Amino acid sequence: MTPAPGWYPDPHAPHLERWWDGAAWTEHRRAPEAPGGPVPPSPGGTGRARAIALTAAAAVLVTAVVTGAVLLGDDDGDPETGTGPTGTVSAHAPDSETPSPPAPESASGSAGSSADDPAVVEDQLNGVTFPLLDGWVRPEHVSQDDVVMTTPGTHDCPGEGSVCRYGMVISRTVTATDETSPELLAKEDISDAAEDAFEEDALDQSPYGGIESHEVVRSGPVAVAGRAGYFVRWRVTTGKGPGGHVQSLVFPSSVGTGSPIVVRYVFEGGEDAPPLSDMDRITKGIRAVGDADPGGGVGSSVGPDQ
Repeated sequence: MTPAPGWYPDPHAPHLERWWDGAAWTEHRRAPEAPGGPVPPSPGGTGRARAIALTAAAAVLVTAVVTGAVLLGDDDGDPETGTGPTGTVSAHAPDSETPSPPAPESASGSAGSSADDPAVVEDQLNGVTFPLLDGWVRPEHVSQDDVVMTTPGTHDCPGEGSVCRYGMVISRTVTATDETSPELLAKEDISDAAEDAFEEDALDQSPYGGIESHEVVRSGPVAVAGRAGYFVRWRVTTGKGPGGHVQSLVFPSSVGTGSPIVVRYVFEGGEDAPPLSDMDRITKGIRAVGDADPGGGVGSSVGPDQ
């Protein structure tokens, strides 16, 4: 049974809610605490047209659970126009008998988060969890939907731009290439990771005055969640500010199509930045969803058949 249209936790960013139109995810997102607004239009037409189609297909419509939806009525006493959820099911928290919207094809499990464990952050799309170390928080007021954790608060950037963060960890699926070698992918990704972090932002500003030079400080194979991966770490010198470090970690996913996962670590330099050892500690604590034993970390290795 396809879940009803509504606001559900975003599989790409569990700290946000995303509109499920009954057949697919849309691009409409909001903060969980935001009040319910108008129902985003579905690709197939208005909310009213979609409700009519659902009524005709189902033959009998008992209730429709959609925040701000239009519930159609007729002369025989069927439900009339309403502006909030009805019945016993909540659009924000579907009950145990209502299936959650499916995540994208490369994800496993239902859309949700690891709210039950305050020390863990879950990347549902890639089927892995990250340890939330002291000095790190879940993403708040972050425009990117693939950030899994940040250091708390912001500060003035040393160059152009408004605010910067001392640390950020980003997790995404590698989809733009058919390459599957973690070593080659990590070596290819590190330059992009450095440019995205320290060169220019989305507004074409230079928060750190651009990159002046870089140095490879560490690289090598690593076991991540019981799978063979590879990482590359750069020290970056910037035109303004203390510079920092960026790391690209790539390992195979154990869910969906098995597409490689790239995790980027961005650490500013300076006294207030997180220690570089946090990169290794986070890597060591990555594990597959539902796996109690991470079984890896920097300096560990596994066989090529894993």
